[in-house]
This record gives sequence, C-alpha cells and structure tokens, in this order.
Amino acid sequence: MVKNFYSLIMSSENNGLASLPNMVKFQLMTLLSFMWSIVFTLMVGSYLVLGPTVLLHVLFLLGVFFTSEVYKNSRL
Repeated sequence: MVKNFYSLIMSSENNGLASLPNMVKFQLMTLLSFMWSIVFTLMVGSYLVLGPTVLLHVLFLLGVFFTSEVYKNSRL
C-alpha cells in the first residue's frame, strides 16, 4: 500500500506529470523537491523554536504579573 502511494506521487510514469515530455517532468519534479525540502525544513525549525519561545513568553508574563503585584501591594 505504501509502495503504491509512493509510486503514485514519486514515479514520473504514474503521477500527474506522466503525459509531459521528460525534460519538463524533470524540471517540475526538481522544483517540487526544492519546495517540499523548504516546507519540511521550516516545519522542523518551527517545532524546535516553539518550546523555547513559549518558555520565554511565560517567563515574561510572570515578570509582568510579579511587577504588577508589587506595585499593587505597595499602595496598601
């Protein structure tokens, strides 16, 4: 099943580009490979950056709330 899906997308004899000339198929498949490489690179990069970004935002918000509590308690 996986082999069939792979062949349906990656094989230039079976995919939607099958009726095009070989040079055009090669150019389009190369373009698509670059595009998908960029997409997956950005996905992995965003996953690696998400954790530290969330942590830093939480630390920032804790600092804001702590400062707010200090100012609120100083008026009492």
